[in-house]
Amino acid sequence: MDLLPGLPNDIALECLIRLPLHQFSKAASVCTNWKTEIKHPLFRQRRKESGLTRPVFVLAQAMVTTIRKPYGITSLSSTQFYRLTLYDPERGCWYDLPPIPELIDGLPMFCRVVGVGSDVMVIGGCDPVNWRVMDSVFIYNFVSGSWRRGTDMPGGQRLFFGCASDSERFVVVAGGHNDEKNALRSALLYDVAEDEWITLPEMAFERDECKCAFHRGEFHVIGGYPTHAQGQFHRSAEVFNSDTSRQWRLEEDFLGADTCPQTCIEGDDGRLYMCRDGDVVVKINDTWKHVARLPGGVSNGAYLTAWQGKLLAVGNSILDEIHSSYELDANSESKEKTWRKLDAPNEYCGHVQSVCCLEI
Repeated sequence: MDLLPGLPNDIALECLIRLPLHQFSKAASVCTNWKTEIKHPLFRQRRKESGLTRPVFVLAQAMVTTIRKPYGITSLSSTQFYRLTLYDPERGCWYDLPPIPELIDGLPMFCRVVGVGSDVMVIGGCDPVNWRVMDSVFIYNFVSGSWRRGTDMPGGQRLFFGCASDSERFVVVAGGHNDEKNALRSALLYDVAEDEWITLPEMAFERDECKCAFHRGEFHVIGGYPTHAQGQFHRSAEVFNSDTSRQWRLEEDFLGADTCPQTCIEGDDGRLYMCRDGDVVVKINDTWKHVARLPGGVSNGAYLTAWQGKLLAVGNSILDEIHSSYELDANSESKEKTWRKLDAPNEYCGHVQSVCCLEI
């Protein structure tokens, strides 16, 4: 059958790939042919090759409640109920993703959220009611607009681990600590297409609270600390190349300082960025250089992510638990780069525990 009666299928497909993101699931329900085309992996590839994909940010974010104080004063406060929210920078809008059917009490605390292809994954964390460490994997597909359950993460309890994807098919989980608070050297690779976990060789060092990033075609596990030195972060990183040696390569002075690596991300210029001592810095060759001072509104506990030459910082000030988001043009030639605060409704100002960016 023709995709669109009266039009050649190649022209009809050009029409379908131009659908906006929020119309995918509706279009897929029109007929079997449209559903087959839209769900096929080549659909996203065609959108990408035509320059039609656009970034969206997914946040594990707390619900917000209003606290009434004396003299009619009110303030906002984050609750302990977390859900997935989405920010669309092109449309400037925020909205909630559908809740995970199995998790009526909200997202797991300290879970990891990672984007891969047209999916966003919620991995691990703690049950928000009984604090049991979870090994669950939940996957939301933006095309179908629905959740599915992935194979549970193997290898025993793991919390505060690093997690990153190659944005296409594979996700690496590394480090963290087990149920006895012992830091881990183990690492896993998840194949989203096959719903399969693969055990990787162990890293050289234990790395609790490490950060993972996919940088220049290789998975990097950055920083972290060992069991005997909690909170004393490594400055080293270990690099895994799944195409060649399938072994870890140690890079001793990767961070240039003993610092928490949680904000370290790759920009779309192929460089690594992170927050350090109130600044955003970029790694050029082997040196970290100043980019911009963080705005006061996100000076405490910022998350950093990147898209289309821009940086998004999410966090809060020392005096305010409500989270704000700021955008910076990292490619600007101006010596003093300027942050722009994003407008967000009050319900999207709750505490953020994880954030990722997808191109869909």
